[in-house]
Amino acid sequence: MGISYSTAKWMAPASFLVDFAAQQYGMLSKPNMKDIHDRNLSFFSPQPFFIAGFFFPQQLFQLAWLYRLYKLDPKKPGERVELDQMVDFVPYYTIGNLCIATWMIFWNTERLDISNIFVVINSLTQLYYVFAKLPPMNTNSTSSILTHIVSKTFAGIGVLDLLHNGSVAFAKDQPATTMVKALTAVGFGVASAASDWIFGGCLVYDLVALAVGQSAIDSSWAKTLGAYAVGSAAIVGAKNLARPPYNGPDSGYSKTATDDVQDRV
Repeated sequence: MGISYSTAKWMAPASFLVDFAAQQYGMLSKPNMKDIHDRNLSFFSPQPFFIAGFFFPQQLFQLAWLYRLYKLDPKKPGERVELDQMVDFVPYYTIGNLCIATWMIFWNTERLDISNIFVVINSLTQLYYVFAKLPPMNTNSTSSILTHIVSKTFAGIGVLDLLHNGSVAFAKDQPATTMVKALTAVGFGVASAASDWIFGGCLVYDLVALAVGQSAIDSSWAKTLGAYAVGSAAIVGAKNLARPPYNGPDSGYSKTATDDVQDRV
């Protein structure tokens, strides 16, 4: 998915603006996105304000990331190192924004089966980037830190979107079965064990959002989700304390010559 620096510098902000415009449409139209949520509940319906509470700070991180993408100069060797990682993420970032924008259109027209297609594309795209493409974080690089935050929060909320939209599209008004409860425990447990603080924190947030949302639908399932959130937090904490995920002797990250150049710029 390699693209040029010049293409990346207009593609990423353009996709952000498209997504931002779609979010305004979703909130201001009648029915709005919350109206659709309230009419379509299932065993993975979260508290909707948790989603809004997630996206506001996440968009601030996106703006900071976009500013760095625009500001860095590829003609400067140290800045080019930072820019290369950011540009590598731009196609995945763009796909995510465009999928979310398109999802909003079908969500607000209550075509949840079609909206689910774009949720799946976005969530799998972001998860693929985070686990297969994203290089280790360089804590000496603001751009690397921001790329990790933006990509992992995209993927983290994508997990919640995947569960939420899929359940209301294909299992509306249905309770969580024993199989669903078991798979949820195993899935979040395995994902938590493979996560750093950022993505792992998102998983815990997802579970809390689900637990609060389900408290008005199925109190027993809500308590179970709350217990899963505590368990997920414990796994993420233990894993990352035992093996720090970023710079350090146990992180898997080692400085290269280009990193040394970058530190001096």
